Amino acid sequence: MSQMNRRRALQLLAALGTTGLAAGCASDSQGTDRPGSPIKIGLIVPGSGPNKAIGDEITNGFRLFLGLNNQQLGGHPVTLVTAEEGDSKATGKAALDRLLKEGVLALTGVVSPAVMLGIRADVEKARIPLVGSNASPINLQSVVYIWRTSYVLNEPGQAIGRYLRQKLGEKSKVAVFASQNPSSHDIIEGFQRDYEQGRRKISDPVYTPDTANPAKGMYASAIHKALLRNPDAVFCNYTGAAAVSFIKQLYDEGYRGPVYAPGFLTEGTVLGQLDDGEGGELRGEIQKFGIETALNYSADLNNSANRVFASEYRKAHNATPTTYAMASYDAAQVLDKAIRLAGAEPNSQQVNLALGKIGQIDSPRGAWQFNQSRTPQQKWYLRRVQLDGRMLSNVAVSELDTLG
Repeated sequence: MSQMNRRRALQLLAALGTTGLAAGCASDSQGTDRPGSPIKIGLIVPGSGPNKAIGDEITNGFRLFLGLNNQQLGGHPVTLVTAEEGDSKATGKAALDRLLKEGVLALTGVVSPAVMLGIRADVEKARIPLVGSNASPINLQSVVYIWRTSYVLNEPGQAIGRYLRQKLGEKSKVAVFASQNPSSHDIIEGFQRDYEQGRRKISDPVYTPDTANPAKGMYASAIHKALLRNPDAVFCNYTGAAAVSFIKQLYDEGYRGPVYAPGFLTEGTVLGQLDDGEGGELRGEIQKFGIETALNYSADLNNSANRVFASEYRKAHNATPTTYAMASYDAAQVLDKAIRLAGAEPNSQQVNLALGKIGQIDSPRGAWQFNQSRTPQQKWYLRRVQLDGRMLSNVAVSELDTLG
């Protein structure tokens, strides 16, 4: 793995235009030994359904930060109140309403972009800060009380698009596949914007049914038709079981070339399900032809914050941390900073103002800070699926860009 400069300073941004905080807002006001008054934080995550695995990662990341910090945020003992997100505006609104009745100081979580859009107006009306910890759609803009610690959905497409624009010739043919959902459209929009320059054009994207548990052979026909054009590369957007099924069928249909994607193609348990062991045919094909992804995090990043986070996460869950867990860990970290700034008896409006004042975050992904849109300005990494010991793993090989 090439050596990367993981401590390069990010460009300083202009202030978010917020005014001063309430009087007495300093950590000293709470004393150094005595904890502040108890607070509640609301966590909106799916406890069932296709997004449960991501919800679990988000829960694990937030709880890990609390566990490493004496169950406190900003010097205040925390009760974490969880509400079922579901997968629609109605279920998201029900979760939000329940947490507001609980009297939470702030909110976090939210896996589904549809749920985030669905509860946007209610969050803004309630004037309760929501620090979302999963990717958010392009059209979530002009918000005051919603912050994000993950990324905007067009950014992974941008990152890999810029990389391929430099790597592939102008006449190269790229086949594009994705699940038919709004997130995929945002990702492909970002990819096209940064890849399609000069004579570079992608063929019409192939959108497949959006399902968490694809039927056997579901992608075969679409893949077969696309491969008749003899593409030089494949760009795709799938997650979880759909990612496993797509990659297997891609090779089954005879594709023998590189695969590029946003990093969640190979996040979580995907590589474990693709790895058929030493001497396995699928493992051999993946190693020979390559899968490269762009993401804002890799578990093997060599910085002090990640050494602590990744080690403690593995210790607690016997698993490699994902970008979902990392973004939630950072959501807890930014709330910790903001609540400390907001003083001995913080209210939600003071915490929201403080979120605009916290500056740079020393994160497992590398240093980042909020931009004017309340999303991270952060590094993106190129990751390659390689053997790490005896198992296939995502290995960071270089920095791609700083986006946001």
